[in-house]
Amino acid sequence: MIKVAGLGLVIGITGAILANAFVAGVQWLNDALLVAFLNQVKEEYSLAIIVAATVAVPTLGGLLVGILLRSVKEQRAHTPADIIAAVQTRRGRLPLRPAILSGLAALVSLGSGASVGQYGPLVHMGGSLGSAWGRLFRADVTLDNIAIACGVAAAISTVFNAPIAGILFAHEVILRHYAFRAFAPVAVASVVGYLAANVILPQPPLLYIEAASVLHHWEYGLFLLLGIASALLAVGYMQAILLASRVAQRWSLPNVFKPAFAGALLGLMALWVPEILGVGGETLRLIFVEGSFGAADLLILLVLKLIATALCLGFGFAGGVFSPALLIGSLFGALFGTLLGMVLGDSVALSSLAVYAVCGMIAVTAPVIGAPLSTVVIIFELTGNYELTIAALASVALANLFASQWFDRSLFDRQLRDRGLDLSGGRSKALLMSRSIQDLTSDRYLSLPEQVTVGEACRSMAQVDSSDAYIVDANQRYLGTVHLASLIGIDVESAAKAYIIAEDCAIQADTSLWTAMVVLRNFIGEGVPVIDAQQHIVGAVFESDLIRAYLDLMEDMRKEEYAAP
Repeated sequence: MIKVAGLGLVIGITGAILANAFVAGVQWLNDALLVAFLNQVKEEYSLAIIVAATVAVPTLGGLLVGILLRSVKEQRAHTPADIIAAVQTRRGRLPLRPAILSGLAALVSLGSGASVGQYGPLVHMGGSLGSAWGRLFRADVTLDNIAIACGVAAAISTVFNAPIAGILFAHEVILRHYAFRAFAPVAVASVVGYLAANVILPQPPLLYIEAASVLHHWEYGLFLLLGIASALLAVGYMQAILLASRVAQRWSLPNVFKPAFAGALLGLMALWVPEILGVGGETLRLIFVEGSFGAADLLILLVLKLIATALCLGFGFAGGVFSPALLIGSLFGALFGTLLGMVLGDSVALSSLAVYAVCGMIAVTAPVIGAPLSTVVIIFELTGNYELTIAALASVALANLFASQWFDRSLFDRQLRDRGLDLSGGRSKALLMSRSIQDLTSDRYLSLPEQVTVGEACRSMAQVDSSDAYIVDANQRYLGTVHLASLIGIDVESAAKAYIIAEDCAIQADTSLWTAMVVLRNFIGEGVPVIDAQQHIVGAVFESDLIRAYLDLMEDMRKEEYAAP
């Protein structure tokens, strides 16, 4: 246990340093490259320089991102979805090289003003750092998964100054269980990350919210309504990202140039509304200042930020979905509150705009990342306002419920499902789906030519003590299975091929354990033939081996989740 706690301590310190350095690097690049629109005004640069920088910086940044990601096997940046997949399938051992390239690509993307988030890359970098430390500590798969969760918790705790939320996020999104064995090191990493963040390169708080309270109890009904509307917006946001990805995949432009194309379009849009560039931290803070934006400004910013984010992420910029969701949700909540105020007029005094902005921010973000509890706790730790947190909770409750019905648990889950990993059936199904039967395929099977007689087939099965035989043609392609019991009493000179069982089944060599178990649910016999794409037999898989593999996987899960010996 000391080893596990020590691992959490080391990961917490190094994760905090990495996260703060990354955030500081993004800010420095934004200032140096004139991305921060307030800097453009403050420094009084000439109009020509501002126009040229606004278009050229994201375009050239996109080109550099394309070059960096060309060296990644998947030709894309790794994201929290890759961490979730590694942990949920118990693969562990996140590869370091793609993590470094993805981190550099995210730094360039954010530094050059791409409309992407910084928290997704930080989560992936934290998880990869945790996995690297796990290797140094000679961790097994279970401990490596815990180390990944420690890195994620440290990253969230550092950038949000929210240690409790960091712990919850690691358990809620990454581990998806609350194992006693994992809690201690994750908590250590999160708390140490929080403390280190306030000593090493401390960052300004995400939000500046003065005392905000709910004036009327009936407004909680409005918060619920805002939650449902926010669920629609969250689904639209996620669908827009997926649509842009599909468009980019179908386009014949080489992958290396796609981010540059998105950067050029982003720059042109930013000439009109520069606030859509980058993470949008300054814009987010301004939303909570009464009178900063009118209804029309909020609507324009919301629509353009959504389009810009979908464009950047879909066409290959490296970054997350968390930060843009925070901004889009805040804009929507503020717009909702502003329109309510216009409809009700001066006759009814509503709660401050900040309350509606916070509710919208959390109600849009939580369905996108699949972490309703973590996002609510982030608000509480950032503001210390219990009443504001309860208002946000009211919106989140229905937002997550409706969004999960209309879309999926999160954008990460949908991305994984599109890659062939479905987590909707729980972790046990995901584990079985991620393992193929190749390791269970046995060469203990009997194949016979299609000309074999019943008598010859019976003698051959008796010699190898088998009750089944697989019939193959002259090219060794599988034709079907015959059972010894069905041949007893049959004319020994007749063709055995005529007695191939009607309910015969065969499975492909790359079939998952889950699919194989479904196929064998009503199977009667010793084993099922395993065939390749050309229908050639490559082996057989037996029910006993499948059951043993299933029990082994469940035992591994039990040990991880319940700290079993």
